[in-house]
Amino acid sequence: MRKRNSLFNSYVFIFPSLFLTLALGIYPLIWAFRYMFYDYQGYGEEKFIGIDNFARLLRDTEYWHSVYNTMIYAGGKLIIVLPLSLILAVILNRGIKGKVLLRAVYFMPTIISTSVMAIVFFTIFNSYNGLLNQFLLKYGLISKAIDWLGPDYAMLTVIIMAIWGAIGNYMLLFIAGLQGIPDDLYESASIDGANVVQKFWYITIPMLGPVLQMIVMLAIINSLKGYESIMVMTEGGPFGKTDVMYLYVYKLFFPVSAVSPTVQQIGYGSAAGFVTALIVGLITIVYFAMSKRLNQD
Repeated sequence: MRKRNSLFNSYVFIFPSLFLTLALGIYPLIWAFRYMFYDYQGYGEEKFIGIDNFARLLRDTEYWHSVYNTMIYAGGKLIIVLPLSLILAVILNRGIKGKVLLRAVYFMPTIISTSVMAIVFFTIFNSYNGLLNQFLLKYGLISKAIDWLGPDYAMLTVIIMAIWGAIGNYMLLFIAGLQGIPDDLYESASIDGANVVQKFWYITIPMLGPVLQMIVMLAIINSLKGYESIMVMTEGGPFGKTDVMYLYVYKLFFPVSAVSPTVQQIGYGSAAGFVTALIVGLITIVYFAMSKRLNQD
């Protein structure tokens, strides 16, 4: 009887999570998978068109431009945020004064709403009365205002915003990995005459191997899937310069502005979402294969 009650209580605790997973995760995937083969706008008639949505996607230059933008965005973010997060983690893992406060300060952007973060950065990088342009003009560092959200600098601006929002999260993950490295290794290296750079390269990096592999994987996936802050800040503009894959798909389901399609394209959006997921999955598989080979070597 007691075992039966325990089993019943377990199911009661599991049910909310299971229900939400099925209702908000599994069912939408099945629903979207069905409409990949239909011409459907969210209302009215559903017209079966086979693989026409995928054929249209292959010819859609805007979509493939968004794929290109995603690679630029993800690459620019990863190249800067991972080394910087690791350096900060190494510094803040030492016994320096105020390290707990500094960790909290660097981690704070992670818990700030994405929309709020995008609005703050829009205020800073606004081309006409932004705080950054005002500062640079005041001290004579530039002669005229820079159009940070224009075609030339928009991608750089959203990359800077992404780095600011992600650095604290990866920093804490690196700190957790660093705290698992025995101090004896560093003490032995010091006795042998190793300097700071040698300790970092020959002890820290190899001992962080499994943690580093996990962090890089998370960073790649998050960078490829990120779009919320870009949607709030630039809506993919100007002229599609910051339009990334998931933002392009999102706008097919939920038009976000006057420049977006005024009619929902559920069928085409489902096909685009499926192909986008395949692209992210393939990149992840390639990364796993490369990291596995490096571990074997």
